[in-house]
Amino acid sequence: MSHTPSIVAVNGSLRETSYTRTALKYALQAADDAGGETTLLDLQEYDLPVYDPDVDEQGDAEAAMEIVRDADAVALGTPVYHGSYSGALKNFHDYCGWDEYDDTTVGLLATAGGGSYGSTLDHLRITVRGVHGWVLPHQVGLRNASDKFEADPDAVDGRRFRDPDLQERVEKLGRNLVEYAFIDPTVTSSRSAAADD
Repeated sequence: MSHTPSIVAVNGSLRETSYTRTALKYALQAADDAGGETTLLDLQEYDLPVYDPDVDEQGDAEAAMEIVRDADAVALGTPVYHGSYSGALKNFHDYCGWDEYDDTTVGLLATAGGGSYGSTLDHLRITVRGVHGWVLPHQVGLRNASDKFEADPDAVDGRRFRDPDLQERVEKLGRNLVEYAFIDPTVTSSRSAAADD
């Protein structure tokens, strides 16, 4: 790597006791341990009015977009709302475009109050591809998220994973963001290489 990778996690939950935030903090800690420079972009802390393309300056939008634009890799985390991602994340995503995501490595994480998160991850993957982001194959979904943690004042965000295997999946996402932060997403197969000769 030519320099320390900058890893940003965007928390799409506005809930004060967000399980998404906790999971993202575990991913960021793993990214930090793997040599990344990490930042949590918590949408709860930003003034982001509903996106209006006719308005030039809107709240803290430019500051938040710059954090993503400057990142080498981005984790998008969201609670599952009605089978998709949160309105807060959708609104922020509407502000962002190619300038923020083009050829940027992106990891996905969803926390569900119930048992289903698949469509949420699919929707995120599609929208990130639409702005030319490179989405990691490894993604994380937490079913029944409130049951996945227990209080522990010494743990990340004051919560400990009950299942070490699930914690490992979340931490793997953070490590992957560092490992693939500088990947060149241009794919060359043996067939296309032969055609170039």
